[in-house]
Amino acid sequence: MAIWLAARTARRSEREKERARQRDLFTAAYQAYADYRELPYAIRRRRHDEAAAERVRLSEVLREIQSRLAYYQTWTAAESETVGAVYRTLVEQARKVVGGGMHEAWKAPPITDDSAMNIPTTVIDLSSLEEREKAYVTAFHQHLQALAPWWRRRASWWGSKSNMISPPQSSETNPARKAQAKPQPDETSSDPGAT
Repeated sequence: MAIWLAARTARRSEREKERARQRDLFTAAYQAYADYRELPYAIRRRRHDEAAAERVRLSEVLREIQSRLAYYQTWTAAESETVGAVYRTLVEQARKVVGGGMHEAWKAPPITDDSAMNIPTTVIDLSSLEEREKAYVTAFHQHLQALAPWWRRRASWWGSKSNMISPPQSSETNPARKAQAKPQPDETSSDPGAT
């Protein structure tokens, strides 16, 4: 009995380590994508007084991010064919949308005053990527869930069922959520990449 328990505990520990490793991988892959997504903003906010140096700096940043995207495309596909395919689709779509945003950003003059730092969606619109982003996050969550022990999968299943039966209250019916939903004074930027 003791040997069986020790073997079961060791197996559970190994499985948890494997899930943690894959979670870190899939999150790092998303971070590489998120860094790529910010490049149109970075290009528009480049220094106007050192144009040549900024071209070199931003080109190096782009090269490094492109390298990471290629690396994670290969690695995610090796870990999970499904997650890898969804990540590849996300990156391909990003190259079209973000690439177009970078092309336009390089043609535009650099920002020279603080008021132009908040870049509206009429200038850079990346909203078409949201569906692909959600698909990737869903795919890797499902992959990690499949690696979880049966009792954790069952608890997660019951949790999702109870959410379907009694959905969370909106801010209109729940005073605590209503208070949380109030915008803070610094939530005025229309640019998700603004700092």
